[in-house]
Amino acid sequence: MKAHRFDSFDSLDALRLHEDIDPRPQRGEVLVRVHAVSLNYRDLAMLRGRYPRKCVPGHIPLSDAAGEIVAIGEGVRAFKVGERVISAFHPRWFGGDMPSTIAQDSYGAESDGWLCELKAVSQEAVVRLTDTLSYEEGSTLPCAGLTAWTALAGPKPIRAGHSVLVQGSGGVSIFALQLARAVGATVIATTSSAAKAEKLKALGAAEVVNYAEVPEWGKAVRALTGGRGVDRVVEVGGPGTIVQSLHAVALGGEIASIGFLSTENPGIDFFQLKMSGASLHNITVGDRAGLLDLNRAVAATGLKPIIDRVFAFNEAREAFSHLESGAHLGKVVIRCVS
Repeated sequence: MKAHRFDSFDSLDALRLHEDIDPRPQRGEVLVRVHAVSLNYRDLAMLRGRYPRKCVPGHIPLSDAAGEIVAIGEGVRAFKVGERVISAFHPRWFGGDMPSTIAQDSYGAESDGWLCELKAVSQEAVVRLTDTLSYEEGSTLPCAGLTAWTALAGPKPIRAGHSVLVQGSGGVSIFALQLARAVGATVIATTSSAAKAEKLKALGAAEVVNYAEVPEWGKAVRALTGGRGVDRVVEVGGPGTIVQSLHAVALGGEIASIGFLSTENPGIDFFQLKMSGASLHNITVGDRAGLLDLNRAVAATGLKPIIDRVFAFNEAREAFSHLESGAHLGKVVIRCVS
């Protein structure tokens, strides 16, 4: 089979196509023919030395995939040949507390990911893909979709009448916008692009604040809620945006801390954090049970993931470059079959 590997993390040129031996499913495993994969910021962060966990070069990148089961190992009862599945971002986190091996299990960082033609994994490391989505659409659920679902689902679930702030127009933010609107919540979005602002409104954002024009955008968001603040902030920027998120969140609200897109780190004022009255909830994508819940919600609501562009398998470097450009709205996908 063919597989892309980062032979080093020196540059994007180190992403090279390799010819590997076709894997065979062992006991309890399924063999998946990968049809599509999607990219996340973490994939770029590994390459650029910004990922906060250990990264070992030489691995196949990408964590998010959709494909067809083409063979099963001895003892597999959960799936049959021909079924469509998607990967679980954390292959051994089934529910409850995170396993102690969660870092070592991380696709692309310390174990092989999914940017390949075939992959053998435990039958517990995949879930069925809803019939309402294509392979390309399904490949966007494991990380971005589930992260947004987890950010909105708990500990206090977002419901109709609540307000949610999403930052930018990347995969997690777009999913959060769609999912929040699906339950009747009001969404406020931020962007630095007038063109993207119109697209965000078309997707259901009630208001959009241009953070390039309004540096104190957190206060602007609070003003848009009549001074109350939003019930939930889907915080993807990290150190460079957390201060404004604290201005935007309501007393007793929640900041779902997800990403680290920003590079600047001005620090957090402890007293601002204390006096905000908000809780800070760290999100690590989510478990297999959450992915099953998301899959059902997508099927029930008819939600369609927003895909910015689909690249061919031999255009993997171009896909990474497009993601890094920041020009995308929604997800960047690679189709692995012709």
